[in-house]
Amino acid sequence: MVIKMQSKTEKLVIVALMASLVCVVTMIIKIPSPLNGYINLGDGIVLVCGWVLSPLCGFLAAGIGSALADVISGYFVYAPITFIIKGAMALIAHFVHKLMRKSIGKLPAQLIGGTLAEILMALGYFVYEGMLYGFAPSLTNMPANAIQGAVGLVIGIVLINLLERAHITPQK
Repeated sequence: MVIKMQSKTEKLVIVALMASLVCVVTMIIKIPSPLNGYINLGDGIVLVCGWVLSPLCGFLAAGIGSALADVISGYFVYAPITFIIKGAMALIAHFVHKLMRKSIGKLPAQLIGGTLAEILMALGYFVYEGMLYGFAPSLTNMPANAIQGAVGLVIGIVLINLLERAHITPQK
């Protein structure tokens, strides 16, 4: 289900489009979390980037779009780590899906990959916020990150299934 891109221009346009979508969806609903971060819906699109784009394109679209949302929203301190975490989430979603879909099926592979990606997100922000604010205060954001991860996983799976039913995702 990885999007096959023919030219460098087409790759650039698709990555820019997906990064823009990640950014906008991340910024649509922002619920402040205890340690100056925010809960958002962008993780669903981050996972879709991993499932439909090549590893590098998925990493870049997810990372750039999420970091850009942080910068635009005034969360500058989070932008560098967000780029890394969200890009890595797309990589995990991509590779777990690719490695497991034939043996266990598409949906279980998406669930496992998406769950692992969301665990990485929660742990990544825990470590980063622990370094910024201390690890005891960083624990206060874990429930918010877990909720964001669960909602993101549901949104991602719903979206990918809607895209496939509409025949929008290209050849596998």
